Amino acid sequence: MSWIARRRHDLLLLPALLLVAVIVVVPILAIVLLSFTRTALREVVTLHWAGLEPAIRLWADSRFLGSLRNTAVFTASSVLLEILLGVGVALVLNRSFRGRGLVRSVVLLPWALPTAVMALAFSWIFNDSFGVANDLLLRTGLVREPVAWLSGPVTAMAAIVLSDVWKTVPFVALIVLAGLSGIPEEVLEAAQVDGLTALQRFRHVVLPLLAPSILVAALFRAAQAWGAFDIVYVMTGGGPGGSTETVSLYAFENFFRYLDFGYGAAIATHATLLAAAAALVMALGRRHEAPR
Repeated sequence: MSWIARRRHDLLLLPALLLVAVIVVVPILAIVLLSFTRTALREVVTLHWAGLEPAIRLWADSRFLGSLRNTAVFTASSVLLEILLGVGVALVLNRSFRGRGLVRSVVLLPWALPTAVMALAFSWIFNDSFGVANDLLLRTGLVREPVAWLSGPVTAMAAIVLSDVWKTVPFVALIVLAGLSGIPEEVLEAAQVDGLTALQRFRHVVLPLLAPSILVAALFRAAQAWGAFDIVYVMTGGGPGGSTETVSLYAFENFFRYLDFGYGAAIATHATLLAAAAALVMALGRRHEAPR
């Protein structure tokens, strides 16, 4: 049997591998190489090799450090709330009740909406003059005057986080629900026979078995939240005063507003490396905690 005959199944994967290389690998390598260049704006845009100069400039840039802090706050806040609410929604959807299929379909609707459309809707919801949020707060007497949600640093970040949580809780719930469906009923029945209450069964049986699913959901959501762009761009544009500017938005500004391609690539590269390092730490931490 010839080598080609033995490897025919592997050879069938070559077109897919070439497509992945063209679409994914080549642009990544281009951005990494671009991060070592300096952009010169004259009659035409020219690039010059700059070595580590963009990286040194990056970590001395207070605006980049501020965007990094904003991104970390947004990621940590949104992912934590999404995990807590997603687990709760999954537990409810896992129970048997009439119309469960319809409820599951309706719950997934926010996740199916385009992020830009959802962000535009929430920018109107949090409008200080015409927004539904202020109208409800005023009618219930929780506030005496309208809150300028998108005009204050803290409230603007809170509005973005709440908007992102509303959209992506269904995604987390879907992953956790898949983990719940994999838990054998015999295990839960044995725990109930042993006298464990519902809370004890959740804490000592269900939660440990759900840990891998929760970790997967957290990693996916953390990666997506770290690269958040459209929701911030539509709702606040990074304002007020850069208090909600993320690293993705700052890279976008350098690329398309300032035409500083090398520095924008350096921002994107370093942000990606930081996200990859954080994900690796989370994965290794979970691996060391797993029972042997």
